[in-house]
Amino acid sequence: MANENSNRTAQKREVKAESRAAVEIRNLILTAVLLAAGAVLKFFVGSVVNIGGMKPNFIIAMYCLAILLIKPDLLRALIIGILAGAVCQFFPGTPYLNFISEIAGALVMALMIKIPMQKNLSSVVSTFVATVVSGGLYTVCLFLFANATAETLVAYVPIVLCTALLNMVIVGVLYVPARAALKA
Repeated sequence: MANENSNRTAQKREVKAESRAAVEIRNLILTAVLLAAGAVLKFFVGSVVNIGGMKPNFIIAMYCLAILLIKPDLLRALIIGILAGAVCQFFPGTPYLNFISEIAGALVMALMIKIPMQKNLSSVVSTFVATVVSGGLYTVCLFLFANATAETLVAYVPIVLCTALLNMVIVGVLYVPARAALKA
């Protein structure tokens, strides 16, 4: 019996790490699910939650959450921004401007998470900044490419800031449980 116990403890333990391909597939699936959830929420909840023209942009919130969870390099963040811009094309608005704004927002988010901050603080600060960059750039693009007036530009400022606050709260609430669920 003693010999049997010593054989068990003497055996080599092997820890199996996820292969890089498996991690990439997991990250791709997570990003796709979050962007799809953002689109569904934007369609259903975004049409109900509208406080003076201000409503959460769930697509931005979800790509911010995806970037927080998977911590992509800039190329992968660019791809996430392109995908988010493509999803936005299914919603009313000015076509193609979301490609510019969502790419910028995703890249800013990927850069922001590299700044050393406490994780939970980083999630909300980064989301706020990425949403302001995305919404601000969208507003500037409206002015440059869609002949929006200066009054429109001014009217969008509080909308962008309030949307950033709402997105910050959404990501702040979802980040900790999502990170725990994924062990990220």
